[in-house]
Amino acid sequence: MSIKYPEQSAGLPWFRSGDSCSFPAAESGGGTVRETRNIKQHRNLNQLYYTMKFTAFLPSSEIHCFTILLVAGLYTPVRSEITSLDPGNIDEILNNAGVALVNFYADWCRFSQMLHPIFEEASNVVREEYPDLKQVVFARVDCDQHSDIAQRYRISKYPTLKLFRNGMMMKREYRGQRSVSAIADFIRQQKVDPVKEVQSLEEITTIDRSKRTIIGYFEQKDTENYHTFEKVANILRDDCVFLSAYGEVSKPERFSGDNVIYKPIGETVPDMVFLGSLTNFDLTYAWAQDKCVPLVREITFENGEELTEEGIPFLILFHQREDGESLEKFQHEVARQLISEKGSINFLHADCDKFRHPLLHIQKTPADCPVIAIDSFRHMYVFPEFSDLAVPGKLRQFVLDLHSGKLHREFHHGPDPTDSTPGQEENKEGPSNPPESSFQKLAPSETRYTILSRDRDEL
Repeated sequence: MSIKYPEQSAGLPWFRSGDSCSFPAAESGGGTVRETRNIKQHRNLNQLYYTMKFTAFLPSSEIHCFTILLVAGLYTPVRSEITSLDPGNIDEILNNAGVALVNFYADWCRFSQMLHPIFEEASNVVREEYPDLKQVVFARVDCDQHSDIAQRYRISKYPTLKLFRNGMMMKREYRGQRSVSAIADFIRQQKVDPVKEVQSLEEITTIDRSKRTIIGYFEQKDTENYHTFEKVANILRDDCVFLSAYGEVSKPERFSGDNVIYKPIGETVPDMVFLGSLTNFDLTYAWAQDKCVPLVREITFENGEELTEEGIPFLILFHQREDGESLEKFQHEVARQLISEKGSINFLHADCDKFRHPLLHIQKTPADCPVIAIDSFRHMYVFPEFSDLAVPGKLRQFVLDLHSGKLHREFHHGPDPTDSTPGQEENKEGPSNPPESSFQKLAPSETRYTILSRDRDEL
């Protein structure tokens, strides 16, 4: 990095990194001892620091050297590796970056102002480790100046730190601690190879079947097929375990060429083979995403903010961690009755013990589990009985009643007088009293973000 220094003024030369300045020290015996200390530049802190050591008072004849050092120490040129994005360069820059962390901000937002120096320093730290701009890019978007970009990426709060891989925006944004070390560590984690190489096929028999796993068998690693596989693995690294084998190790599984197999959760569930072309990224990614991202996802305190920010209601099964049977039934009925509603409601399951508070909100305890409920972000509604799950169309009608406004309407006015929905006839007592939303509290906090909109109106 080159540093531009101010013009030399009369009698006051500027000292650069590596220059030295000598000055007299204490007179000892028959002579004067002179010490020289180099001026050192510490790049990581984005400032110039100078090391000086004095052993005696400086005479006036050499006071100018001391003055120069002090003045130079106050001159702190800022080095920024942040790329400003606009409609003219955003696609080119993001498409050519293996990993890009983009700060969507507004200058008037105090949280954005607080993040700026941290984000810049994290960029400098990471740049020391990954100097190639094709590996890692730190970028920013002024959302006031470029509202079209903010709308394109659905920015609803400032600051928002979104992660991109080769131009594709990742679903999970950075929500961790806003510190230099935390952001730098996050990028380091993103640069870890998501594909683990197996040395023998025996290793495959011992994999953890409680995790979704995709295994690629390739003749060679440096091929277009593998590069597609690796690209998909980078995108879905948080959702699946990715393994690979090459050469002689993989040969028994490559009877018809390079082969990719998905191993679902469970010892008895059969494997699934990818039948498409591995040179087709879109097809390979769509297949892997369908396998790695389950229809019914688990909600935790770690991903609750992310799921809540998607802005669509929750259909949640509360169950005991060890109760896999209830979860399996719920997954089956969701797939059978509600696949067409996938974009309008989130299908989730939650640990009863961890989410006791939402259960208490609907007057339930872990002893009552399994329990099914909808959280609309305004109110919570309880599915009558878990045993009704198998009644044809019952779960679907419960969700449709949310979308039509019936659940909300009955909250205010009691059951519809013409209601003839199977299994609903017994609910004639009068207005129901559903509690307020519990999971809305997991939404992005106003103590960390400037929230642009939080409207979650029901029909």
